[in-house]
Amino acid sequence: MEDLNSLLEPGMLVRHPDAPDWGLGQVQSNINGKITVNFEHQGKVTINGSNVLLVVQQGAE
Repeated sequence: MEDLNSLLEPGMLVRHPDAPDWGLGQVQSNINGKITVNFEHQGKVTINGSNVLLVVQQGAE
């Protein structure tokens, strides 16, 4: 299976599947599987892309 997190680019909107209370997040960077996302209710978080498959959103809700 292709690593879908590798397709994430800065500016894309995502949600963390295990932390819905964090709200919508905007990808800040994606370097070697380390994805930095700025979430509405959690702030800036760096995620190991090999452990979490972020859910891409088409737009703000």
